[in-house]
Amino acid sequence: MIAMFNVSKTYDNGVKALIDVNVQIKKGEFVFLVGPSGAGKSTFTKLLFREETPSRGHIMVNGVNLVRMKNKEVPYLRRKIGVVFQDFRLLSTKTVYENVAFALQIAETSNREIKKIVPAALEMVGLSQRADDLPSSLSGGEQQRVGLARAIVNKPMMIIADEPTGNLDPDTSWEIMKLLDDINKMGTTVVMATHAKDIVDAMQKRVIAMENGKVVRDEQKGAYGYEN
Repeated sequence: MIAMFNVSKTYDNGVKALIDVNVQIKKGEFVFLVGPSGAGKSTFTKLLFREETPSRGHIMVNGVNLVRMKNKEVPYLRRKIGVVFQDFRLLSTKTVYENVAFALQIAETSNREIKKIVPAALEMVGLSQRADDLPSSLSGGEQQRVGLARAIVNKPMMIIADEPTGNLDPDTSWEIMKLLDDINKMGTTVVMATHAKDIVDAMQKRVIAMENGKVVRDEQKGAYGYEN
């Protein structure tokens, strides 16, 4: 599903975000990326949906080499990947329904299909009753559930979540994690960068730990391994 071969990323300011990373993630896995701030977790996730490109090495996603991919092919890659952000990134002037539908409109889905798919996605995340509301009227947890609905609406092969519980209280964080776990159990690969020690320790998923741009630990049913 995902394979990184000797991947390094050095930014223009000289910061070495990743150094010789070799990782393979199978279809259907749930993987936590952990490590201190500045360890390279966000760069790792951005490489997977080609928001960044490596300085060296190769990245394969579902058999496609992202390094050799042409720019015009990137939108088609991103239709197969759902991304969930810490700061939600909802469109403030669009309703809950419209925010989720927008992801389908970009993919040129027909209005007829959108009218079937969006209600199903909102029902899955428990927001059917908030379809006509604007993001400003929602709690943080509800906004993140809209973000999840938007991420799954194209039936992606993979969800990338960058600190999805970072702005949420503990109870709401667990609601989001339950949804991500359910999505994963339906076959979607999940890669999640997080500082949430309690969540990582409790869920017992694969843990890839990063420090100073390098993978220092890769364990099945792993623990967080750092003090927050």
